[in-house]
Amino acid sequence: MAGRVVSRDLADNNHHMVPPTSEKDRDTPSVRGWFLPLGLAGALWMLPVPSGLTPTAWHYLAVFVFVVAGLVTEPVPAPVLGLIGLSVAASFRLVGDTPAASVRWALSGFSNDVVWLVFSATTFALGYEVTGLGKRIALLLVRTLGSSTLGLGYAIAFADLVLAPFMPSNMARSGGTIYPVVKSIPPLYGSTPTHNRRAIGAYLCWTAFATTTVTGSMFVTAMAPNLLATELARKIAHVDIGWTSWLAGALPVGIVLFLLTPLVTFIAYPPTITRGSEVTAWARAELRALGPISRGEVAMAGLAVIALVGWIVANAFVSPVIVSLIVISLMVVTGVVTWNDILGNRQGWHVLAWFATLVALADGLNQVGFLSWVAQRSAAGMAGFPVVIAAVLLIALFFAIHYLFASTTAHTTAVLPAFLAAVVAIPGMPVDAVVHTLVYSLSLMGVLTPYATGPAPLWFSAGYISNGEFWKLGALTGALYLLGLLVIELPYLLYVR
Repeated sequence: MAGRVVSRDLADNNHHMVPPTSEKDRDTPSVRGWFLPLGLAGALWMLPVPSGLTPTAWHYLAVFVFVVAGLVTEPVPAPVLGLIGLSVAASFRLVGDTPAASVRWALSGFSNDVVWLVFSATTFALGYEVTGLGKRIALLLVRTLGSSTLGLGYAIAFADLVLAPFMPSNMARSGGTIYPVVKSIPPLYGSTPTHNRRAIGAYLCWTAFATTTVTGSMFVTAMAPNLLATELARKIAHVDIGWTSWLAGALPVGIVLFLLTPLVTFIAYPPTITRGSEVTAWARAELRALGPISRGEVAMAGLAVIALVGWIVANAFVSPVIVSLIVISLMVVTGVVTWNDILGNRQGWHVLAWFATLVALADGLNQVGFLSWVAQRSAAGMAGFPVVIAAVLLIALFFAIHYLFASTTAHTTAVLPAFLAAVVAIPGMPVDAVVHTLVYSLSLMGVLTPYATGPAPLWFSAGYISNGEFWKLGALTGALYLLGLLVIELPYLLYVR
């Protein structure tokens, strides 16, 4: 019970730490936020249809652009935008020749395994919060490695790594669990956003933020868009990426970048304080305050292991989503969470509705023939390039385009389908290797800007890293991550695996 009370307090505190931009679902609709989506969609709808496309495909693209632009400006919550897009497309029969076929397509995302796996994983994250297990893991690592600033950076990184396979929201993991611990450390050294921020606070904040983009790329269940990406890869490129195949492919570049991030940050953005014992003493005090390991924490740890083993071993016998649902049932039976906790899991229900609409909308691009048209044009444009050069250009362009996006999910929905179609269309392209590299890059590109992914605004708003420094560090770290994808990951997938 003690673990539950402590973590409830933590969850309540985290609610106030989330930037206003991530709480749009609690705001009234924004009139200004409609201008861009409606303007872009209206312009596309009225423009002449390009050669090679049907009017239906062109009009569907206009609806799709409306939804993606709305994900950026957020005039209403994201699931509502998805429902609007599906309703308009189904009403005009842009996908499906009959009303029955249109409604089957519009609701297809709600029967998708990946959507329910995402929902299940958010319930696991809820278990970490309500039991206090996530906070305890982070504090144990800080206590063990926190005697030096570099060691503390690695402690924060390892805390994120341990949680990553079981928490599909980088915002829940980095913002809800890691951030509350990290923000308590700099004041112990007299480092605040307004005084001596570079002493230790700036280093820890950037290390924590950059690390979560790496850990998010290492496990398919570490970030919700990863699961959406695997579904798109299966449907468009016919490449199946399961839990174990994702891990096996991502480990080479993931381990290297994970180990490099705290060290490179220490060199490129050095703290002025490099050693101190205060933080380990603070972590010990926080652990004492948590008290002994609760029954809920033990149960949650055991169920997390069961889920992990089930995803890895039982995949040939039972679907991963069924494994997840079994574990959720056991979480309720053992008292780790209650049914009211699950009903109150607003993030989980929000993501379920959001991803269900996005999966259907992205599939619609394929059904109306837009992706095949893009693929043919892309293949023709790269016809004169050697295959490996074309692959490198596609990966680099896909990564750099994220400067234009304020959401990894929006990037995955809007850009990944077209790039997957292009990869398949180019003769001789090593489809499996390039598709894997593209999906692994999704989390890594979140390091680029202060708005690139969910945790970015939170760590930026902490005040330890100035605006100019954030952009410079994002460019430097992003270049390192892209280099890792091109120099380590792609050759490994092409020539070793």
